[in-house]
Amino acid sequence: MTLAGKLAQGVAELRLGLPAYAEQRLIDYVALIQKWNKTYNLTAVRETQSMLSHHLLDCLAVLPHVSAQTILDVGSGAGLPGVPLALALPQARVTLLDSSHKKAAFLKQAVIELGLENASVVCERVESWRPQHKFELVISRAFSDLHELLGLAGHLCEKSGVVAAMKGVYPHQELARLPEAFRVKSVVALKVPGLRAARHLVLMQPA
Repeated sequence: MTLAGKLAQGVAELRLGLPAYAEQRLIDYVALIQKWNKTYNLTAVRETQSMLSHHLLDCLAVLPHVSAQTILDVGSGAGLPGVPLALALPQARVTLLDSSHKKAAFLKQAVIELGLENASVVCERVESWRPQHKFELVISRAFSDLHELLGLAGHLCEKSGVVAAMKGVYPHQELARLPEAFRVKSVVALKVPGLRAARHLVLMQPA
């Protein structure tokens, strides 16, 4: 099966309704990562089929559990999950934040080449960035433990917003160490097509 066919199958398994153009642009995005990966080392996952399950479908699996008009992807790296979310949610404004100039350069190129009019790139350290407006959803993937994530990025979340952390196994110990300023809204077990590994989405709110 082609990469496009496998992506369509995975999207169907996740029961997602993506915009008509999104699937092709997601394929283009994988090609872009592979092109830049040769010099920028954006991701350790280099095999195309693995990128589909480990990156694209892994990020798209959170869609049914998040809804926001303003989204911040903290420590965006190669644009995960921010770029897939921007493609899937054209009505949302997505900000891709990374302190690495190399990664920010890639993200800016991705925004241009993929025609992401609803996405912007910021190259700043998360703990010192003070934007004019806070975000309805602050999300991170493999950024740090929950306590550190909330300590560094919690100030960027609206009072009524959500901080979402994409995790592997259920993070029992991390949940026990949450700062008092936040509480757990829910922890969702995710089933990612083609991925035989535990995945959880931790949703937290300002207390």
